[in-house]
Amino acid sequence: MNSIFGQRAYSIQNIEHFELDGILDDSIYTNQPTTDFIQNFPTDSLPATSQTKVWMFYDKEYLYISAECLSSSDNYTIQSLGRDFELESNDAFTVAISPLNDQTNGFYFSITPFGTQHEGTIQYGGAFGGSNVWDNKWYSNAVKTPTGWTLEMKIPFKTIRYKSDQMVWGVNFIRTDLINQEISTWNQVPQNFNFLSLSNTGTLNWDKSPPKAGTNVSLIPYGIMGWNKDYANGTEDQLKLNAGLDAKIAVTSSLNLDLTINPDFSQVDADVQITNLSRFSLFFPERRQFFLENSDLFERFGFSMIRPFFSRQIGLSQGQTVPILAGARLSGSINENWRVGLMDLQTEGGPLGPAENFAVGAIQRRVGNWGNIALIGVNKQQFDANSNPITGGFNRIFGIDYNLQSPDGKHRGKFFYHHSLSNSMNDYAHASWYMYNTRKLTFHWNHEYVGQNYRADVGFVPRVQNYNSETGEFIYKTYWRLEPSLTYRHYPKKGKITYIAPEIYFSEYYDDKFVPTETTLAPSIYILMKNRSSFSLSTRYNQVRLLYNTDITFSGNDPHTPGFYSLNDIYVYYGSSPINLLNVEVEAAIGRYYTGNIVSAATGISYRIQPRFKLSTSIEYNNIYFDEKYDDVQLLIFSPRIDFQFNRKMFFTTFVQYNTQVNNVNINARFQYRFRPMSDLFVVYTDNYNANIFGIKNRAMVIKLVWWLNV
Repeated sequence: MNSIFGQRAYSIQNIEHFELDGILDDSIYTNQPTTDFIQNFPTDSLPATSQTKVWMFYDKEYLYISAECLSSSDNYTIQSLGRDFELESNDAFTVAISPLNDQTNGFYFSITPFGTQHEGTIQYGGAFGGSNVWDNKWYSNAVKTPTGWTLEMKIPFKTIRYKSDQMVWGVNFIRTDLINQEISTWNQVPQNFNFLSLSNTGTLNWDKSPPKAGTNVSLIPYGIMGWNKDYANGTEDQLKLNAGLDAKIAVTSSLNLDLTINPDFSQVDADVQITNLSRFSLFFPERRQFFLENSDLFERFGFSMIRPFFSRQIGLSQGQTVPILAGARLSGSINENWRVGLMDLQTEGGPLGPAENFAVGAIQRRVGNWGNIALIGVNKQQFDANSNPITGGFNRIFGIDYNLQSPDGKHRGKFFYHHSLSNSMNDYAHASWYMYNTRKLTFHWNHEYVGQNYRADVGFVPRVQNYNSETGEFIYKTYWRLEPSLTYRHYPKKGKITYIAPEIYFSEYYDDKFVPTETTLAPSIYILMKNRSSFSLSTRYNQVRLLYNTDITFSGNDPHTPGFYSLNDIYVYYGSSPINLLNVEVEAAIGRYYTGNIVSAATGISYRIQPRFKLSTSIEYNNIYFDEKYDDVQLLIFSPRIDFQFNRKMFFTTFVQYNTQVNNVNINARFQYRFRPMSDLFVVYTDNYNANIFGIKNRAMVIKLVWWLNV
């Protein structure tokens, strides 16, 4: 076996029988396991305090992973029995798999000592962790023992995407051991990398070609019964009966076709509300299952705030839901060098606007071992009542992105150019990003340019689209941006501190004549403790130029006139250790806000009774008081929440969101019963009230049954 500090290798074994009970007492466990885990946190160069032993097997249908997690304590930390727990806040064992061994894409599967499951996809090489919104079928069990806990995983080959002629996969095993304040990995992962980093995996060697997954077709029908009443507009009670179908078809073992007919997403969690004082739209991640697998093929293009494609723009108009009639989505790998994505969806026309078709195509080519070049095309076309294309009712974007990464992961970057066509207007956007990242030093560089006539109707580019609340119109402006930052991490050799990280951050926006419109300079310091509690302090110098009359409180106040204003403040944050049953996060800021001053405070408090019950609440308060003629404004969001897990199959969640900025109180209660893998019964109840008088706006209840069938 290789040195524990070099790239490690594991040879998987073929077996004929496997009993999934979490108990490692079968004869197959007389084979020598792989062990010698290495710390990733709090250091990245020492053997793990609590070691882990791992075995891997396979047969013609399943991939098996078994582990013995040694521990001197049975005081495990678990946030809940609900799926998709936070990896770093729960004791857990995780396997990360890259079937194409391309250091870019993969899957991960996790389990806690209580048997709770978590699975997700790994994108961008795992640089930013994984995406836990992907769900699929797999099986597992965990058992506590006098020396720790043991686990067994059973993953169908049909669940993952791979090439049957690929004899070497990337793999790593991760152990989160919170009682010992430790994260450890089988193949060494330097601390400046996320532990799901695919550039730091070992190799999984097959003795022969992995078994072909065979026919892999899943049909996922749903039926729904819903009742709603709009009290604000005085509409009658409405009873809704509906049904639809999703299908997942494996065209090849690494290329998947998703189909949807009349989809409904009422079981998706409501977005968490926050106060918006930014003058621009907020970004909320996609949660709808149809869009999730291989989502990076479509949504990795551009930057976080210059996205040519953002799937949440499909099925929404003026903040309201628009029915999607049908859609198809082909995505995955052709071979180790090529990935492809094709998507087409059709929405229904109605009072909110005409029918629309959304078509997206993307192709990605691997460059060397660590980079890729990708092309995207996005087309949105509107249709009249006779299904004829509306003249000028289109928006198109064509773009090219180049992503790079050095073999050691120290250098990462992205460069892109996108061009939009919209009726008689066309324009372009381009940007570059570079990061140098070592254990002690991180340097970022970023430049952005977005032209005035650049339109991304199916994307997310909030900065170019400025809303004038007085006229009700959008004003489009060209902008440039420069954004460097430098972070240094000091690791004390003794004591309770993992590292201390001072940082200097700078960001400046410019108009088309390169005159500054917004400047931010923010020196800060961040301290991470060995128990994973953290503290940060920053002072932020911020100068903003308003381009037109703007209500900067976004709550019906008199508008401020165009000109330069200061938004300087001091900001402090503290987050307690996730090990604590009572967990607290607190942040506060005080400073100048345009022609007045602002005091902001937010706190999140949660208490859990392991493993079934969690009570939490968050409070966000902003007090803005002005020197001049403007009315003082107090903005409050209060969000209590209760999570109760009857067992690993039955869950109940209810929460309230009281938001004075949008004058709304939302009550949401959701019951979920997973009666078989990936098959669920949902009961969702929602109320909305006026925040000031508590007059009811609307009320709804939905009962939805989803059944996952393998054909």
